[in-house]
Amino acid sequence: MMPKPSVLFVCVHNAGRSQMAAAWLAHLGGGRIEVRSAGSAPADQVNPAAIEAMKEVGIDIADQTPKVLTVDAVEASDVCVTMGCGDACPIFPGKRYLDWKLDDPAGQGVEAVRPIRDEIRTRVEALMAELLPEG
Repeated sequence: MMPKPSVLFVCVHNAGRSQMAAAWLAHLGGGRIEVRSAGSAPADQVNPAAIEAMKEVGIDIADQTPKVLTVDAVEASDVCVTMGCGDACPIFPGKRYLDWKLDDPAGQGVEAVRPIRDEIRTRVEALMAELLPEG
């Protein structure tokens, strides 16, 4: 049996993009992928517009809290996805790094966050197809 793949989503505040990506992967992956998210300068709370946008698609992230990026989180992950914010993510040999260029939902209303949410879902689905080729 193959070990469960693990993914770490990183953005500066861990309050919008990385939280939505982690929620999508946890939801769509059904426990088949270990999911983490973190930020280099975590905010005090998850972006309310991100919470609302995810609630619209039946995913509740209201109980999530921004977490600080640690070397341990990177080391424990197979894939590290940065969210287009130029984060200095620790680099370890043998890890896969992806940089997803996405608009920052900080300070945006839910109308502006919806297309970001939907783009993240599309990217998460493609990543899942690579990590779980058996379907």
